[in-house]
Formats: sequence, C-alpha cells, structure tokens
Amino acid sequence: MDNDKKQFRIAILDMYNGFENEGMRCIKKIITEFGEKESLTLSYEIFDVRQKLEIPAMDFDAYISTGGPGNPSPTGEAWERKFFRFLDKLTEYNASRHNRTKKHLFLICHSFQMACIHWQIGMVGRRRKTSFGTFPVHKTSGGRKDPVLNLLNDPFWIVDSRDFQVIQPDQQVIDNMGAKILCLEKIRPHVNLERAIMAIRFSKEIVGTQFHPEADAEGMLRYFLREDKKTSIIANHGEAKYNDMIEHLNDPDKIRMTEATIIPSFLKIALDKMPVSPTVPV
Repeated sequence: MDNDKKQFRIAILDMYNGFENEGMRCIKKIITEFGEKESLTLSYEIFDVRQKLEIPAMDFDAYISTGGPGNPSPTGEAWERKFFRFLDKLTEYNASRHNRTKKHLFLICHSFQMACIHWQIGMVGRRRKTSFGTFPVHKTSGGRKDPVLNLLNDPFWIVDSRDFQVIQPDQQVIDNMGAKILCLEKIRPHVNLERAIMAIRFSKEIVGTQFHPEADAEGMLRYFLREDKKTSIIANHGEAKYNDMIEHLNDPDKIRMTEATIIPSFLKIALDKMPVSPTVPV
C-alpha cells in the first residue's frame, strides 16, 4: 500500500525565466523514475524563481535548482536577492546542530554559476565562444572519491551549453568552506586557456555542476534530429560537431551513463540521510 511507502518531497527551483527548454522535462523524468525505483511516495513542486519570485521553504527533502539563460552576474534584481537568501538560509539550516536532518541541494549550470559568485569561489566570466555539445570532463582526486561521480568513468561525458564559465578558483575560500572541486573541462593542449571548473561539492549536502547532468540522451536525440534543430546546430557549430553529438547521444557509455548516475546518486544520498520513521505498533 502507498501508506507504507516512504514520503520524499523535492523542490525544483525553475531558473529558465520562461524560456523554452528541455531541462525541466529531463529533471521531472529522472525524479519520477527515481521514485519508482525506490518505491517512494514521491512528490515535487516547481518554484518559478525569476518570473514569480517564488522560493521554497525549508520543508522539502531535496532541492534541485535548474540551468537558465543569461548572464549569471547579479544586477540587483529582486529574484536574485531571494535566490541568494535561499542559498544562505539552506546553509544556515545545515550548520545548525538543532537540525539533525540536513537539506540537500543540487545546482545546475546557471544556478551553479550564481552560487560560485555568491560564495566567491572563483571568477565567473564570459567564454571566448559558446561551449555547446558533448564533451569529456576529467575528475580531480576529490571527484574520483565523490559519491555522485564515483560510478562514472574518468573522463566521463557530459552535455554542455553555456556562454559563461567559472575559472581562477580561490583556494582559501574553497578550503574555508570545506568545498572541493570535482572535475575540470576537457584537456586542450593546443589551447592556451585555463580549464573551467565543471563541478564543485560546496558542502556535504550541496553539490553543483557547470554542465547538464539531467540531459536525457533519448529525448535530446529526438530533439536534435528535428530538421529545424539540425539546421540550426550545423549553421552555428558545424556538421562535424552535430555528427559527434548524435554519435555520443547514441552511446550507452557516454551521456546515458551520466544521466543515469549523477542526479539519481544525489537523490539517493538525500533519501538515505532521512530519518527512519518509527514503527507504529498495531
């Protein structure tokens, strides 16, 4: 019976600002499949952060904050202040010894960049050109041990779509936070540029990626095989990039493996840290 199943509530912070995207569909799919696999009574609620200034309270079991369009550098808008206050509130909640059950947060792309700015992890700036496609990323020693990445190959494959990047990490800030850089951009020996930071564990409960771990290989394949999308990608990024993406989306050891590993591992950690409900005598 459903009454016997463990309850698991997830808040999704929608940072898409009303723009059409594939990310929300992918996140909902991963969450739903996770609930079925773990036999949970799972529910999620979406909070429109940028358009409606909606922010979740501290009564969810896990939080996922999405990617989104635009420059992550704050301009003083009300939604930015509310989002940064949410980050502080969740951090303060976890730091309090009175709160034995901690709150787990996953930050994706735009949310990840904003968190790096807020916590002054490093420099967030515009890339020389857009990074778009499927790429290998390399784990650090911390990433090789991290529970959300340790089931993946090194390097592993990701879907990337960004105009901005996090570079020049402030190691003192990172050490003081107890944070760890988990992986770096692909190695490009012919390019004399610093490799971007692609994932950070900010704390035991907060982790984020510059890339899109929610990317659904099967759905993206359908999306990119649409004639309008194919034409647009080839026009902007070239036919070779398009063909590489199609090949990598078809490969079960590449994007499908990343999709099946990172966010489900994050959710499993959050689930396993929840208190066990006391057995009610009958």
